[in-house]
Amino acid sequence: MIAVQGLQKSFDGHIVLNGISFEISKGEVVALIGGSGGGKSVLLKHLAGLMQPDRGKVIIDGVDLGKVRGADLRRLRDRLGFLFQGGALFDSMTVYENVAFPLREKTKMTEKEIRAKVMKELELVGLKGAEEKYPSQISGGMVKRAALARSLVLDPEIMLFDEPTTGLDPVIGQSILELIDSCHKRVSFTGIIVTHEIPRIFPFVDRVLMIYEGKLRVDAAPDEMMRSEDPVVKAFLGK
Repeated sequence: MIAVQGLQKSFDGHIVLNGISFEISKGEVVALIGGSGGGKSVLLKHLAGLMQPDRGKVIIDGVDLGKVRGADLRRLRDRLGFLFQGGALFDSMTVYENVAFPLREKTKMTEKEIRAKVMKELELVGLKGAEEKYPSQISGGMVKRAALARSLVLDPEIMLFDEPTTGLDPVIGQSILELIDSCHKRVSFTGIIVTHEIPRIFPFVDRVLMIYEGKLRVDAAPDEMMRSEDPVVKAFLGK
């Protein structure tokens, strides 16, 4: 479903991505790991069509993101959900209005239909009863849950998660990972999770991609990575 071919990206002469290639099959969930500033979020933005590579391609269902524009690009992006690191909720909108926003912008649903859909999503992420609160009135974990509901409300085929547990305590962070897992089982999206939660993320993903010095150092199942004798991998895992 997703193919990245020889992706290269530099900023001010500094190479961030240096020939990254991999494929992700429909329904797979993949963890994207690496050091801070190593290019994980940059790669995620390429997958979302928010950034263009210097060289290489991002292909989704046979469509080269670098060659589509206008309405075709918007239709492709409509198939993607993006959970931003900080949640990126609109501060001036209630939780309900935040989750309803994509439905009002992208569909022709009636307000009655929108309400039914939004309330269902909020219940599924454990936010029933919080719909009239503003982002400033809820906890960080609740913000992430609301943002997750908003990103899933259009039933995306692909979900991109940028550090979904950043800033959360271990217990709340674990609950967010479990929530993502339950949402995947319900919706069967193809998912890419940028994370530092190693090895806590491993039970929730099919594969692990590790970027090191701009290159793809690892593409393996979690148990394979745990058994790796690669000194870089062992150091990253704290072994």
